Amino acid sequence: MTACCDEMEQCSGTRGQRGPNVMGTLKKRWLLSIFLIDLFSCFSPLAFPGPPAHPSPPDCYIPCDDKTCLARIYCTWDTRQEPQIHTYYSLHWEQANRQEANVSTGTNSSGFIHREHFFNHGELRVWVEAKNQYGSSKSNKSEFKTTEIIKPPPPNVTSHHHESSIEINWNSVCDYPHLQLSLEHCAVRHRTEADQAWPEAEDGFHGTYTLDDPLPCTDYEFQVCCACMESLMSSWSAIHRVQGTERTPVGELDAWRDCGTFPASSDCHLIWKRLPKSQACGHILGYEVRLSYNNSTTVLVNVSTAEPRGQLACKEMQCHFNSSLKDASSVSVSAYNARGATVPSHLALALPGEEKNEQALFLEMNKENLTVSWDLQSQLSDTLKEYVVQYKQAGCDPGQAFDWVKVTKNQTTAFFKGQFKNYTTYQVSLFAVSYHNEVRHLLSAIGYSLQTTPPSVPSFQVFSIADTHVTLLWDPIPLFKQRGVILYYQIGLDTHKVYNVSAFPQHENKTFQLKSLTPGQEYEVWIKAVTEAGPGEIATARFKTTLNESFAYFRLVGIMFLLLICVPCLFCVYFGRNKLWSLVPLCYSDKVPDPRNSHIFREMKLQISDSTMTWICGHVYEPHPKMSLLEIVEIQPLASKSSLEKISEADGITWPALGDGSSQMDFQDDQSEDAGTEVCHRTNHKCGTEAYSKIVDSDEERDTEDHLSSSEEEQCTSGYEKHFMPTVSEILEVS
Repeated sequence: MTACCDEMEQCSGTRGQRGPNVMGTLKKRWLLSIFLIDLFSCFSPLAFPGPPAHPSPPDCYIPCDDKTCLARIYCTWDTRQEPQIHTYYSLHWEQANRQEANVSTGTNSSGFIHREHFFNHGELRVWVEAKNQYGSSKSNKSEFKTTEIIKPPPPNVTSHHHESSIEINWNSVCDYPHLQLSLEHCAVRHRTEADQAWPEAEDGFHGTYTLDDPLPCTDYEFQVCCACMESLMSSWSAIHRVQGTERTPVGELDAWRDCGTFPASSDCHLIWKRLPKSQACGHILGYEVRLSYNNSTTVLVNVSTAEPRGQLACKEMQCHFNSSLKDASSVSVSAYNARGATVPSHLALALPGEEKNEQALFLEMNKENLTVSWDLQSQLSDTLKEYVVQYKQAGCDPGQAFDWVKVTKNQTTAFFKGQFKNYTTYQVSLFAVSYHNEVRHLLSAIGYSLQTTPPSVPSFQVFSIADTHVTLLWDPIPLFKQRGVILYYQIGLDTHKVYNVSAFPQHENKTFQLKSLTPGQEYEVWIKAVTEAGPGEIATARFKTTLNESFAYFRLVGIMFLLLICVPCLFCVYFGRNKLWSLVPLCYSDKVPDPRNSHIFREMKLQISDSTMTWICGHVYEPHPKMSLLEIVEIQPLASKSSLEKISEADGITWPALGDGSSQMDFQDDQSEDAGTEVCHRTNHKCGTEAYSKIVDSDEERDTEDHLSSSEEEQCTSGYEKHFMPTVSEILEVS
């Protein structure tokens, strides 16, 4: 690869130097394409396929254990081949005076030679051949004597701990009966348990090794390998761990409290991280927990790690005190071993603090990592000691799925490494700790490694109902069921209006008032939560607004008014126009107008009697006749019946009575006598009232007759005159 890269740099540099002179007319895109082809040919082993690379010379040995040596030779090699190309390997060997032999190993990088294919004492040449579809290649040969490739088993290591040193010892592997070899030398390496890499080994030891001045409260790990005369070096022995000298534990416990999903709550549980072995300085026998209460009482609890009795639950990294810290003002905890105890770790309970908007704490979260950042430089004070950042999986018991980290007051970022589940709620909180160990909750936020749509709210109801507004009440979705950060709640009224309601704070019941509603009307309202993944499931409720007294009164009045207007109209439509008019006199007046006193009827009679005009023009119809002349008929109060009949028979001229008896108007109708005589004859001298009734409607005739027969005085006076016209005496009084 290095050679290829060097060649690429050389080629690209050469082209870059000659480009402006030789190929100055080429476009930049064409030059770039050539450069990319060079890169592809350099870095892609499949660009120009060919025979496989030469494998490394095989490394062969005869493995032995503490009882016997195996009757075969194991060989391993480095393929030096890219995995994209399928390559097959075969192990080849040959001995003096014997033909070459081989065995196929497929795609493996190791193989073995059975005992029958080699002599116990003799030289052996071994090599590896690689083949693929483009060709084959061979490794260099390895030559060795079979007696010199015996690999003894690793030694067994023991140790002794002294006041200022650690001494380790091991057995000799070369004097086993099946080997019967002399020990040549051994190598030793060691490290502390906290180290990850082994330092360089020390060689030249025979059966023992001493480590002087080991670090206090530090555990060490040792490994040994040995070689016999005329043999290979053995493998490293198993790791041998040696505990440091037991002393009084150093430092103090990293203690905190788990308050569940309500960080500012006082109902918390004490939790601490176990001491590393470098600080425990031996085996931790138990813990002492001291609880101080507001009434100046103190309770000391000694919890043994051997017999916790339900008071203590320890995992690999943490221990959890099961008793609640409710009503306690402060708490301290220390660990002890056979030599002593640590300094007590004091912790005060959280002081009440105002919860800020959740967006002030920024989270970056996936399945493996959680990064928390904040910006609170304005809140720094002289009493601030450090920040504490914690995360808690919602819905878990105290001490479960919980971790925290303490950072200095100058830091604004915290990092966690763990296994975070998808669609699972994690609440992250930030606290400030003073030099007096007082704790104040600052911020909280909800985090998810992956979000989805939320479920429906657990409870949704109409809390109060009025005539024009209602109050809705619902329980927020519990944190451990949200499946995503709820941005807001959506409330919809039927299909017309949609309202967005804030989801902060998360743990309080929520209310919302719907206004401008219609009294006495039924509605359907719905609610759903919304996350970044979208809206969730819908919950619905139905209600009917109430009616107030004033609205009910006005509505009743309106209904009655409509009935008074609509019922007569409907009655008229149902019975017909003529039948309705036949009922009107029954309701209002029993007086009927006399048609003989109307000029309109006289004119119509003249038109009807003219047969020629009727034949030519047909029926004459006057839609809107005008009555422009008021006719007054004078009737003397002491006139006899015969005189009234004479006035009625005249019918052509009416004489208004004045004070001096003179005539005011003279009007002559040629057809009045005939018409009046004919009508009077038909009515049996009842002054034509029945005749007018017949002209209007046949049904009204019977009603008119009933009214006329009720009084003898009404037989010679028309209903029109009685109902509409003033009497003579009234006219004279006015005059």
